[in-house]
Amino acid sequence: MNNKGKYSDSDWEELASLLSGEKNEHSELLGRFIDEDKTDTAKKWKELRSMSDEKEINVDNAWKNVYDRINEDADKRVISHVRSGFLRSSFMKVAAIVLIILSLGTAGAYLINPDIFSKRITIATSNDQKNVQVSLPDGSTIYLNRNSEFSYRSNFGHHARNVMLTGEAFFEIAPDASKPFIIDAGKAKVRVVGTSFNVISKNRESAVEVFVKTGKVTISNNTGAESLSLDPGYVGTMDSGTSRKTMNNNPNYISWKTGLLIYNGQKLDVVISDLKRVYNMDIDVADPAILENEWTSPIDNQPQETIIRLICASFNLSYTKDGDVYHLTRK
Repeated sequence: MNNKGKYSDSDWEELASLLSGEKNEHSELLGRFIDEDKTDTAKKWKELRSMSDEKEINVDNAWKNVYDRINEDADKRVISHVRSGFLRSSFMKVAAIVLIILSLGTAGAYLINPDIFSKRITIATSNDQKNVQVSLPDGSTIYLNRNSEFSYRSNFGHHARNVMLTGEAFFEIAPDASKPFIIDAGKAKVRVVGTSFNVISKNRESAVEVFVKTGKVTISNNTGAESLSLDPGYVGTMDSGTSRKTMNNNPNYISWKTGLLIYNGQKLDVVISDLKRVYNMDIDVADPAILENEWTSPIDNQPQETIIRLICASFNLSYTKDGDVYHLTRK
Protein backbone atom coordinates (compact mmCIF):
# COMPACT_ATOMS: atom_id res chain seq x y z
CA MET A 1 0.00 0.00 0.00
CA ASN A 2 2.96 2.28 0.69
CA ASN A 3 4.24 1.67 -2.86
CA LYS A 4 0.86 2.05 -4.50
CA GLY A 5 1.42 5.64 -5.61
CA LYS A 6 4.88 4.97 -7.12
CA TYR A 7 3.57 2.68 -9.87
CA SER A 8 1.01 3.14 -12.55
CA ASP A 9 -1.76 0.67 -13.27
CA SER A 10 0.23 -0.73 -16.16
CA ASP A 11 3.24 -1.13 -13.88
CA TRP A 12 1.10 -3.12 -11.40
CA GLU A 13 -0.17 -5.33 -14.12
CA GLU A 14 3.38 -5.93 -15.23
CA LEU A 15 4.52 -6.69 -11.72
CA ALA A 16 1.60 -9.12 -11.24
CA SER A 17 2.57 -10.97 -14.38
CA LEU A 18 6.18 -11.20 -13.26
CA LEU A 19 5.41 -12.27 -9.70
CA SER A 20 2.88 -14.89 -10.82
CA GLY A 21 5.34 -16.39 -13.33
CA GLU A 22 3.38 -15.49 -16.39
CA LYS A 23 6.53 -13.66 -17.52
CA ASN A 24 9.95 -15.09 -16.73
CA GLU A 25 12.22 -12.19 -17.64
CA HIS A 26 13.82 -10.17 -14.86
CA SER A 27 12.88 -6.63 -15.79
CA GLU A 28 14.15 -3.34 -14.39
CA LEU A 29 10.62 -2.77 -12.98
CA LEU A 30 10.67 -5.99 -10.96
CA GLY A 31 14.17 -5.29 -9.61
CA ARG A 32 13.14 -1.83 -8.49
CA PHE A 33 10.01 -3.17 -6.84
CA ILE A 34 11.94 -5.82 -4.93
CA ASP A 35 14.52 -3.27 -3.76
CA GLU A 36 11.88 -0.89 -2.50
CA ASP A 37 9.55 -3.57 -1.02
CA LYS A 38 10.01 -3.83 2.76
CA THR A 39 7.29 -6.47 3.29
CA ASP A 40 8.94 -9.14 1.13
CA THR A 41 5.94 -9.31 -1.20
CA ALA A 42 7.77 -11.33 -3.84
CA LYS A 43 8.49 -14.15 -1.36
CA LYS A 44 4.92 -14.28 -0.09
CA TRP A 45 3.59 -14.26 -3.63
CA LYS A 46 5.81 -17.24 -4.42
CA GLU A 47 4.43 -19.13 -1.41
CA LEU A 48 0.89 -18.42 -2.56
CA ARG A 49 1.83 -19.80 -5.97
CA SER A 50 3.15 -23.01 -4.45
CA MET A 51 -0.05 -23.38 -2.47
CA SER A 52 -2.13 -22.93 -5.57
CA ASP A 53 -0.01 -25.57 -7.35
CA GLU A 54 -1.07 -28.29 -4.89
CA LYS A 55 -3.76 -30.77 -5.78
CA GLU A 56 -7.14 -29.14 -5.95
CA ILE A 57 -9.56 -30.18 -3.23
CA ASN A 58 -12.57 -32.04 -4.60
CA VAL A 59 -15.39 -30.81 -2.46
CA ASP A 60 -17.94 -33.26 -3.92
CA ASN A 61 -15.71 -36.26 -3.18
CA ALA A 62 -15.00 -34.97 0.30
CA TRP A 63 -18.71 -34.65 1.06
CA LYS A 64 -19.40 -38.09 -0.42
CA ASN A 65 -16.81 -39.62 1.92
CA VAL A 66 -18.37 -37.91 4.89
CA TYR A 67 -21.86 -39.01 3.79
CA ASP A 68 -20.71 -42.59 3.31
CA ARG A 69 -19.19 -42.61 6.82
CA ILE A 70 -22.42 -41.28 8.30
CA ASN A 71 -24.48 -43.93 6.47
CA GLU A 72 -22.04 -46.65 7.52
CA ASP A 73 -22.38 -45.69 11.20
CA ALA A 74 -26.14 -45.47 10.77
CA ASP A 75 -26.22 -48.95 9.23
CA LYS A 76 -24.20 -50.29 12.13
CA ARG A 77 -26.61 -48.71 14.56
CA VAL A 78 -29.56 -50.13 12.63
CA ILE A 79 -27.98 -53.60 12.54
CA SER A 80 -27.14 -53.33 16.24
CA HIS A 81 -30.67 -52.15 16.95
CA VAL A 82 -32.15 -54.99 14.86
CA ARG A 83 -29.87 -57.53 16.57
CA SER A 84 -30.69 -56.06 19.97
CA GLY A 85 -34.36 -56.06 19.09
CA PHE A 86 -34.15 -59.67 17.93
CA LEU A 87 -32.36 -60.72 21.07
CA ARG A 88 -34.81 -58.76 23.17
CA SER A 89 -37.71 -60.29 21.27
CA SER A 90 -36.23 -63.79 21.67
CA PHE A 91 -35.66 -63.20 25.36
CA MET A 92 -39.22 -62.00 25.79
CA LYS A 93 -40.51 -65.08 23.96
CA VAL A 94 -38.45 -67.39 26.17
CA ALA A 95 -39.49 -65.45 29.27
CA ALA A 96 -43.13 -65.72 28.22
CA ILE A 97 -42.81 -69.48 27.69
CA VAL A 98 -41.11 -69.90 31.08
CA LEU A 99 -43.81 -67.77 32.69
CA ILE A 100 -46.53 -69.87 31.08
CA ILE A 101 -44.85 -73.09 32.23
CA LEU A 102 -44.43 -71.72 35.74
CA SER A 103 -48.03 -70.54 35.75
CA LEU A 104 -49.26 -73.94 34.60
CA GLY A 105 -47.04 -75.63 37.19
CA THR A 106 -48.30 -73.28 39.88
CA ALA A 107 -51.89 -73.84 38.82
CA GLY A 108 -51.32 -77.60 38.78
CA ALA A 109 -49.71 -77.50 42.21
CA TYR A 110 -52.63 -75.45 43.49
CA LEU A 111 -55.17 -77.87 42.03
CA ILE A 112 -53.34 -80.81 43.61
CA ASN A 113 -52.84 -79.05 46.94
CA PRO A 114 -54.84 -75.82 47.41
CA ASP A 115 -53.11 -75.22 50.76
CA ILE A 116 -49.63 -75.03 49.24
CA PHE A 117 -49.42 -71.21 49.23
CA SER A 118 -50.94 -70.58 52.65
CA LYS A 119 -48.87 -69.91 55.74
CA ARG A 120 -48.14 -72.81 58.10
CA ILE A 121 -49.02 -72.25 61.76
CA THR A 122 -47.03 -74.32 64.27
CA ILE A 123 -47.58 -74.85 67.99
CA ALA A 124 -44.89 -76.66 69.97
CA THR A 125 -44.70 -77.70 73.61
CA SER A 126 -41.65 -78.04 75.82
CA ASN A 127 -40.79 -80.68 78.40
CA ASP A 128 -42.62 -78.70 81.08
CA GLN A 129 -45.85 -78.14 79.14
CA LYS A 130 -48.85 -80.39 78.72
CA ASN A 131 -52.52 -79.99 77.86
CA VAL A 132 -51.72 -77.04 75.62
CA GLN A 133 -55.01 -76.39 73.89
CA VAL A 134 -55.29 -75.53 70.19
CA SER A 135 -58.64 -74.36 68.80
CA LEU A 136 -59.08 -74.77 65.05
CA PRO A 137 -61.37 -72.65 62.83
CA ASP A 138 -63.74 -75.59 62.21
CA GLY A 139 -64.49 -75.92 65.93
CA SER A 140 -62.14 -78.83 66.55
CA THR A 141 -59.92 -78.81 69.65
CA ILE A 142 -56.52 -80.39 70.08
CA TYR A 143 -54.63 -80.92 73.35
CA LEU A 144 -50.87 -81.30 73.07
CA ASN A 145 -48.78 -83.41 75.42
CA ARG A 146 -45.20 -82.50 76.34
CA ASN A 147 -42.51 -82.27 73.66
CA SER A 148 -45.01 -82.27 70.83
CA GLU A 149 -45.51 -80.20 67.71
CA PHE A 150 -48.73 -79.53 65.84
CA SER A 151 -49.12 -77.53 62.64
CA TYR A 152 -51.81 -76.54 60.15
CA ARG A 153 -52.28 -74.08 57.28
CA SER A 154 -53.74 -70.63 57.77
CA ASN A 155 -56.55 -71.44 55.31
CA PHE A 156 -57.43 -74.60 57.24
CA GLY A 157 -60.97 -75.73 56.46
CA HIS A 158 -61.37 -73.75 53.22
CA HIS A 159 -60.57 -76.70 50.99
CA ALA A 160 -59.57 -79.47 53.38
CA ARG A 161 -58.77 -80.23 57.01
CA ASN A 162 -55.16 -81.41 57.00
CA VAL A 163 -52.77 -81.14 59.95
CA MET A 164 -49.39 -82.51 61.04
CA LEU A 165 -48.39 -83.99 64.40
CA THR A 166 -45.09 -84.94 65.98
CA GLY A 167 -45.38 -86.27 69.53
CA GLU A 168 -48.72 -86.90 71.24
CA ALA A 169 -52.08 -85.17 71.17
CA PHE A 170 -55.72 -85.75 71.98
CA PHE A 171 -58.21 -84.72 69.29
CA GLU A 172 -61.84 -83.67 69.58
CA ILE A 173 -62.92 -83.27 65.97
CA ALA A 174 -65.98 -81.33 64.81
CA PRO A 175 -68.04 -83.39 62.32
CA ASP A 176 -67.85 -82.45 58.62
CA ALA A 177 -68.61 -85.27 56.19
CA SER A 178 -67.54 -83.17 53.18
CA LYS A 179 -64.06 -82.53 54.59
CA PRO A 180 -62.50 -85.46 56.49
CA PHE A 181 -59.97 -84.53 59.14
CA ILE A 182 -56.56 -85.94 58.12
CA ILE A 183 -53.49 -86.10 60.38
CA ASP A 184 -50.04 -86.61 58.95
CA ALA A 185 -48.28 -88.43 61.82
CA GLY A 186 -45.05 -89.28 60.02
CA LYS A 187 -45.19 -92.99 59.29
CA ALA A 188 -48.97 -93.06 58.98
CA LYS A 189 -52.04 -90.94 58.28
CA VAL A 190 -55.11 -90.78 60.48
CA ARG A 191 -58.47 -90.01 58.86
CA VAL A 192 -61.69 -89.15 60.67
CA VAL A 193 -64.95 -87.27 60.15
CA GLY A 194 -66.00 -86.43 63.68
CA THR A 195 -64.72 -88.23 66.76
CA SER A 196 -62.37 -88.06 69.76
CA PHE A 197 -59.13 -90.00 69.87
CA ASN A 198 -55.50 -89.96 70.95
CA VAL A 199 -52.53 -90.07 68.58
CA ILE A 200 -48.91 -90.86 69.34
CA SER A 201 -46.74 -90.21 66.29
CA LYS A 202 -44.02 -92.58 67.55
CA ASN A 203 -44.50 -95.11 70.35
CA ARG A 204 -41.90 -97.42 71.91
CA GLU A 205 -41.92 -99.53 68.77
CA SER A 206 -41.43 -96.43 66.54
CA ALA A 207 -44.96 -96.90 65.18
CA VAL A 208 -47.87 -94.49 64.97
CA GLU A 209 -50.41 -95.36 67.66
CA VAL A 210 -54.07 -94.33 67.83
CA PHE A 211 -56.58 -94.86 70.62
CA VAL A 212 -60.24 -94.17 69.80
CA LYS A 213 -62.48 -92.82 72.54
CA THR A 214 -65.57 -92.03 70.47
CA GLY A 215 -66.53 -92.41 66.81
CA LYS A 216 -64.53 -94.25 64.19
CA VAL A 217 -60.97 -93.69 62.95
CA THR A 218 -59.07 -94.99 59.93
CA ILE A 219 -55.30 -95.25 60.09
CA SER A 220 -53.22 -96.09 57.01
CA ASN A 221 -49.61 -96.19 55.93
CA ASN A 222 -48.26 -93.44 53.66
CA THR A 223 -48.73 -95.44 50.48
CA GLY A 224 -52.33 -96.26 51.34
CA ALA A 225 -51.69 -99.94 50.69
CA GLU A 226 -52.53 -100.91 54.28
CA SER A 227 -55.15 -99.51 56.63
CA LEU A 228 -57.00 -100.19 59.86
CA SER A 229 -60.51 -99.18 60.86
CA LEU A 230 -60.76 -98.55 64.61
CA ASP A 231 -63.89 -98.46 66.76
CA PRO A 232 -64.15 -96.93 70.26
CA GLY A 233 -61.91 -98.63 72.83
CA TYR A 234 -59.42 -99.94 70.27
CA VAL A 235 -55.77 -99.10 69.89
CA GLY A 236 -54.24 -99.37 66.43
CA THR A 237 -50.59 -99.19 65.49
CA MET A 238 -49.22 -98.60 62.01
CA ASP A 239 -45.64 -98.76 60.81
CA SER A 240 -44.26 -98.68 57.28
CA GLY A 241 -44.60 -102.46 57.02
CA THR A 242 -46.81 -103.71 59.87
CA SER A 243 -50.15 -102.92 61.47
CA ARG A 244 -52.31 -104.28 64.26
CA LYS A 245 -55.21 -103.36 66.51
CA THR A 246 -56.10 -104.47 70.04
CA MET A 247 -58.68 -103.59 72.65
CA ASN A 248 -57.28 -101.07 75.12
CA ASN A 249 -57.00 -102.47 78.66
CA ASN A 250 -55.09 -99.54 80.15
CA PRO A 251 -57.44 -97.25 82.14
CA ASN A 252 -54.71 -94.60 82.24
CA TYR A 253 -54.07 -94.40 78.51
CA ILE A 254 -55.03 -90.72 78.26
CA SER A 255 -54.22 -89.78 81.87
CA TRP A 256 -51.58 -87.35 80.58
CA LYS A 257 -54.56 -85.20 79.55
CA THR A 258 -56.85 -85.73 82.55
CA GLY A 259 -54.16 -86.02 85.25
CA LEU A 260 -56.16 -88.85 86.84
CA LEU A 261 -54.39 -92.18 87.39
CA ILE A 262 -56.47 -95.14 88.55
CA TYR A 263 -54.89 -98.32 89.99
CA ASN A 264 -56.23 -101.57 91.25
CA GLY A 265 -53.24 -103.58 92.42
CA GLN A 266 -50.78 -102.58 89.64
CA LYS A 267 -47.12 -103.01 90.47
CA LEU A 268 -45.03 -99.99 91.35
CA ASP A 269 -42.97 -100.21 88.15
CA VAL A 270 -46.18 -99.50 86.18
CA VAL A 271 -47.01 -96.58 88.48
CA ILE A 272 -43.53 -95.08 88.09
CA SER A 273 -43.76 -95.40 84.30
CA ASP A 274 -47.13 -93.63 84.31
CA LEU A 275 -45.84 -90.88 86.59
CA LYS A 276 -43.06 -90.22 84.11
CA ARG A 277 -45.51 -89.89 81.26
CA VAL A 278 -48.26 -87.99 83.06
CA TYR A 279 -46.38 -85.83 85.60
CA ASN A 280 -42.91 -85.80 84.05
CA MET A 281 -41.45 -87.35 87.23
CA ASP A 282 -38.06 -89.10 87.13
CA ILE A 283 -37.95 -91.78 89.84
CA ASP A 284 -34.95 -94.00 90.43
CA VAL A 285 -35.18 -97.13 92.61
CA ALA A 286 -32.04 -98.52 94.27
CA ASP A 287 -33.54 -101.97 95.04
CA PRO A 288 -35.47 -103.60 92.13
CA ALA A 289 -37.57 -105.49 94.66
CA ILE A 290 -39.31 -102.21 95.54
CA LEU A 291 -40.93 -102.28 92.10
CA GLU A 292 -42.86 -105.46 93.01
CA ASN A 293 -45.04 -103.60 95.51
CA GLU A 294 -48.66 -103.12 94.40
CA TRP A 295 -50.44 -99.78 94.32
CA THR A 296 -54.22 -99.29 94.69
CA SER A 297 -54.78 -95.60 95.41
CA PRO A 298 -55.80 -93.08 92.68
CA ILE A 299 -53.50 -90.18 91.87
CA ASP A 300 -55.42 -87.11 90.80
CA ASN A 301 -53.33 -84.05 89.90
CA GLN A 302 -51.40 -83.89 93.18
CA PRO A 303 -48.06 -82.06 93.35
CA GLN A 304 -44.96 -84.20 92.75
CA GLU A 305 -43.75 -83.92 96.33
CA THR A 306 -47.13 -85.11 97.61
CA ILE A 307 -47.10 -88.12 95.27
CA ILE A 308 -43.58 -89.21 96.25
CA ARG A 309 -44.38 -88.87 99.98
CA LEU A 310 -47.51 -91.04 99.55
CA ILE A 311 -45.45 -93.76 97.86
CA CYS A 312 -42.79 -93.68 100.58
CA ALA A 313 -45.39 -93.79 103.38
CA SER A 314 -47.17 -96.75 101.77
CA PHE A 315 -44.05 -98.94 101.40
CA ASN A 316 -41.83 -97.70 104.24
CA LEU A 317 -39.40 -95.99 101.88
CA SER A 318 -37.35 -92.83 102.03
CA TYR A 319 -36.30 -90.54 99.19
CA THR A 320 -33.74 -87.97 98.24
CA LYS A 321 -33.88 -85.57 95.35
CA ASP A 322 -30.95 -84.86 93.06
CA GLY A 323 -31.91 -82.16 90.60
CA ASP A 324 -35.17 -83.37 89.04
CA VAL A 325 -34.63 -87.05 89.96
CA TYR A 326 -36.22 -88.74 93.01
CA HIS A 327 -34.18 -91.60 94.48
CA LEU A 328 -36.16 -94.21 96.46
CA THR A 329 -34.49 -96.43 99.09
CA ARG A 330 -35.64 -98.67 101.91
CA LYS A 331 -35.50 -97.22 105.42
